[in-house]
Amino acid sequence: MAHTEKPHAVDAAAAAQGGSIELAGTMVSNAASPTATMSTRRLRSEEYNDYSSTEVTPDGSPPEGLSNFSSPSSYQRFGEANGTTWLQTLIHLLKGNIGTGLLGLPLAIKNAGIVMGPISLLVIGVIAVHCMHILVKCAHHFCNKHQKPFVDYGDAVMHGLEASPSAWLRIHSVWGRYLVVLFLIITQLGFCCVYFVFLADNLKQVISAANGTTNDCSANETALLAPTMSSQLYILSLLPFMILLVFIQNLKLLSIFSMLANILMFCSLIMIYQYIVRGIPDPSNLPLVSQWKTYPLFFGTAIFAFEGIGVVLPLENKMKTPKHFPIILYVGMAVVSVLYLSLGTLGYLRFGANIQASITLNLPNCWLYQSVKLLYSIGIFFTYALQFYVPAEIIIPTALAQVPERWALWCNLLLRASLVCVTCLLAILIPRLDIVIALVGSVSSSALALIIPPLLEISTYYSQGMHPLTIAKDILISFIGFTGFVVGTYESLFELIVPTVPTVSNATSILH
Repeated sequence: MAHTEKPHAVDAAAAAQGGSIELAGTMVSNAASPTATMSTRRLRSEEYNDYSSTEVTPDGSPPEGLSNFSSPSSYQRFGEANGTTWLQTLIHLLKGNIGTGLLGLPLAIKNAGIVMGPISLLVIGVIAVHCMHILVKCAHHFCNKHQKPFVDYGDAVMHGLEASPSAWLRIHSVWGRYLVVLFLIITQLGFCCVYFVFLADNLKQVISAANGTTNDCSANETALLAPTMSSQLYILSLLPFMILLVFIQNLKLLSIFSMLANILMFCSLIMIYQYIVRGIPDPSNLPLVSQWKTYPLFFGTAIFAFEGIGVVLPLENKMKTPKHFPIILYVGMAVVSVLYLSLGTLGYLRFGANIQASITLNLPNCWLYQSVKLLYSIGIFFTYALQFYVPAEIIIPTALAQVPERWALWCNLLLRASLVCVTCLLAILIPRLDIVIALVGSVSSSALALIIPPLLEISTYYSQGMHPLTIAKDILISFIGFTGFVVGTYESLFELIVPTVPTVSNATSILH
């Protein structure tokens, strides 16, 4: 049963990251039934018609079923008649790539340097988008080869290993799917840990400075913070509310919360931008290149921010005209890259050495910007349930299959509460927002976004003949990802054990 569950779970990741009911399809109805949840049917509505042949159109059926697939060179996808438009797909792509990692990029630029940081961020963005393109290309290849209308990330890796020259990899190809799902679980639970720490830090700062909060946002004074609870206690106090939130299993209802979260975070970003572009000091005292010891922390944060590869295939699959998706991918990721570069660079220029793990912690001590922190925190709170939906859909159905039906509901709720407690405990053990983001990015995001796609391209096309430069390029990208994985994880853990910068609890006392 666990084998048939995985493709569904991988598509669930896209629904949560994108926060869109259009990507959800039958997940709303499936959530109530463990058996239905474990179905191999992909994420779509019951009326969905997907045609993946050059000889058919959305208005007609293939004359001989799925046997008339075109050659790989002429392969073309036809979407469903009621699929998403290019604008809707672009919006979903933006939502799937913009999250909490965006707010940590100014500190990431500090860890790399005012020149090295933006250049490295741009390079990582180009590589990440190229890996997304590789994944789509390989998925199309296997759709054509295996006469399937759609394959998800896990299926693509599994089929890639089946095409590998190595007999051992072919025999154990199913582990490729399991590996993708494992990293998805780690990534999504890592997101949830980040949310706990982000909420605790921002709430702690707002409450600590409540007595000194004024209506004057022009004053540039250091706030005198009142004594308050530690960040760990704030994290613990959020636990009951998070548990109640994840008891909501209806994705349609969660999508309403997601839309509200997107609106709140969008308004907050506008307020953040309009503040940081005013009064940027002389940047001549900022280091062009920071110490190499902090560069791995930059890598982890940057790849955490760019880790939206899980939404690519489901978005392309749900389009009315999938042939337009490559253009949408490049346009959307160009917008994301500009947003990342501008906020990261401007944020570091504005606050310099005092930049915090989240740029919201640097906002002035006035009600306007305190409300920005609260609005963004509310948005992150609602987003927690959507990120949690992914590991829940992977883990819980398999566990419920082992218990009697009369205990299914209580076991479901108990498992959900237990998973939330795990993320809460990890957040308490690692209460530094910058380290949590860098660690999650180094461990799982680097694997999904940089390491696996190039290796997938090699295993997919090696037997058909590949140019040596293409092989060298793929090996280089995977090597960069693996190096970032090892060094980033080591430096994140080392920084956690032996801090070399002020912790968030101390640093938040510095306000501008």
